[in-house]
Amino acid sequence: MSMPTRATVARLRSLPVIAPGAAALAIIVVAVSPNPYLHTTVARMLPLALLAVSVAVVAGHAGLPTLGHVAPYAAGAYLTARLALAGIDLAVVHLLCAAVIGAAVAGLAGAVLVRYRGTVFLMLSLAVAELTAITAGQWRTVSGGTDGLAGIPAPRLLAGMPPLVGDRTVLLYTATIMLAVTAAAGWSLRGDRRMLFTAARANENRARASGHPVYVYLWMVHTAAGSLAGIAGALLIHTHRWITPADVGFGTAALALLAVVIGGARSLTGAAVGVVIVLIVRDVVAVEVPGHAPLLLGALFVIAVYALPGGLTALTARLSRHRLFATPHDAPPPAAATSVRSAP
Repeated sequence: MSMPTRATVARLRSLPVIAPGAAALAIIVVAVSPNPYLHTTVARMLPLALLAVSVAVVAGHAGLPTLGHVAPYAAGAYLTARLALAGIDLAVVHLLCAAVIGAAVAGLAGAVLVRYRGTVFLMLSLAVAELTAITAGQWRTVSGGTDGLAGIPAPRLLAGMPPLVGDRTVLLYTATIMLAVTAAAGWSLRGDRRMLFTAARANENRARASGHPVYVYLWMVHTAAGSLAGIAGALLIHTHRWITPADVGFGTAALALLAVVIGGARSLTGAAVGVVIVLIVRDVVAVEVPGHAPLLLGALFVIAVYALPGGLTALTARLSRHRLFATPHDAPPPAAATSVRSAP
C-alpha cells in the first residue's frame, strides 16, 4: 500500500479547520430558516452534541470509552436549574458553575475509574451512569424526584437584558457556546499534549517507563472532559427549561457513546455530527416504525462498527488511500522526467 503524499497529508490536516467551519455554516443556514420548529429541534440537539464531545475527549484521546460522563452532565444541569429557580439567571454564571461542578464530579469519579482499562473501566462507568439516574430519581430536595423540575426561568446574557426565549435566539446562543467550547477543547488537545496522550494510549507501560505520569495524564483528561459535560448540562436547561431523571440516565449515556462510535472517537466534530445522525434515526426514522427505535439504533451501532471502523471522520483517509480523492499533485512523476538520458 502506498504512503499518502504531501498534498494528501495537507488536506487531512486541514479537516480540523474545515469541519468546525462547515458546522458553523450549517447552523447559520438553519438560523436563517423561517421554521421555528427547526430552530427548536436543532437547539435541543446541541447539549447532547457537547456531551458527545466530552465523551470523545475521554474515549479518543485517553483511550477510555465511558458511559459515566452523564454524571457531570447531570450535575451541571441540576445546578443550573437550581440557580435559575433561586433567581440567579445570568447565563455566564450558570456556565461557569456547571463547568466547575462537572470537573469536580468527573475528577472524583476519575480518581477511581482511570486506574482500570478495557471492559472493567466500561462496566465501572456504567455503574456511575446507573447511580446518577438513581440519585436523580431519589434526591427529591434537589432533583424534584421522578417528576423532575419544570418552569425553569430562561437565562439572560447580561443583567438588564431580556431573557433568551425566542427560538432563533436560543439556537444562536446555544450554537455559539457549543462551537466555542468544542474549538477550545480541540485547541487544548493539539501539539505536545496530543503526542503525550497518544503515547500513553498506544503503549502505557513504555510511557510510564520513560518517566511520564500516565495516571495523572488520564485523570486530567477525564476531569477536563467533565467540565465540558457540565457545560452541556447547563445548555440542556437553557434549551429545554425542564429536566427529569430520564434526561440523565443510561439512555443518554449510551446515545452519546454511540454518537462517538459513528462520528469517530478522535474527532470532536465527528462526535457532534454523530449525535445528529443518532437523533434523526431515533426521532425521525423511527416514527415510521413505532416502538422499534432501540432496534434501529442497535442496527446503526452494528453498521458503524463493521462498515465504519474509525467513524465517519476516517472515511476521508480511507478514500484518500484508495486514490478516490487523488489530484494531479498526488500522481507519480512522469517517466520522462525521472529517466536518465543515456550517453551517445
